[in-house]
Amino acid sequence: MNPQKPRLIVHGGASSLDDKGGLSQVRDCLHEIVNQVHTSLLAGLSAKEAVVLGCELLENEPRFNSGTGSVLQSDGQVRMSASLMDGTRGRFSGVINVSWLKNPIYLANALQDSDDRVLSDYGAAHLARELQIPIYDPATDFRIAEWMEERKDNFQSKMARLYADPEARRGTIGVVALDDQGNIAAGTSTGGKGLEKIGRVSDCATPAGNYANRNAGVSCTGVGEDIIEECFAAKVVIRKSDGLSLIEAMQRSMQEALSNNRDLGAIALDNTGTIVWGKTSEILLAAYHNGKEIGDTLEWFGDTQQLSGFCQ
Repeated sequence: MNPQKPRLIVHGGASSLDDKGGLSQVRDCLHEIVNQVHTSLLAGLSAKEAVVLGCELLENEPRFNSGTGSVLQSDGQVRMSASLMDGTRGRFSGVINVSWLKNPIYLANALQDSDDRVLSDYGAAHLARELQIPIYDPATDFRIAEWMEERKDNFQSKMARLYADPEARRGTIGVVALDDQGNIAAGTSTGGKGLEKIGRVSDCATPAGNYANRNAGVSCTGVGEDIIEECFAAKVVIRKSDGLSLIEAMQRSMQEALSNNRDLGAIALDNTGTIVWGKTSEILLAAYHNGKEIGDTLEWFGDTQQLSGFCQ
């Protein structure tokens, strides 16, 4: 691959919802973010910096289930998780169940050079104070109304809706980038599945949901428990490192996930510039830049015979 052609792929969630409306709005949003991040890569931004930027932009979009617009847990509080992995350094960092800030990915990035690189709620809150990050309430009126409605039925739903209006499905966000020096990084951020027990830990800030090395990077979305039980992101990256192509690694891992009745999706990028995505869920909201043009997966619905796709 020409090292002067950075590449990236981002996602805004995966789900099995029936409604397929609002694709044009989702496409415009994801394409705009991909274009902005890719332009920054061309200007010399590193893969890690590009992932932080991409996650920040996605966290700031209130219809995604991360940052502003995150779902509420059963007690009516927003608790978010995020992680960042620099594949070149093999460095993983993240925060779990952090509240009252706008961009959890900032904390994950701040922990990259710390001796203690994954912090839970109290530690993450203390770090935010040390960094003088302003207090911010990420809960939106839609999410509060959703929680109040579910409270009437004593939270019988297994999870909150992964979208913030009837016309667009959106969930956990993630970014994988390759810079002009051949470095790979991956980042993932989420508000959780919503209505969960207090303190529930998602896949997002674990190598199951976000992983990268010098060979490839993967960010996952979907049901966190399913992703953890498959150890999905790390599995794909390790299979690529052990000699499979990224396409083969994704396809084999998705087939296993399907046979285990998992509900998930994933995006991936390797050091040759190959961009790959996969899902067992009906919908994967992803967009990418392959060095020449922007593309997306938004109209790739529910074909269990084709569990992955790619672009080179």
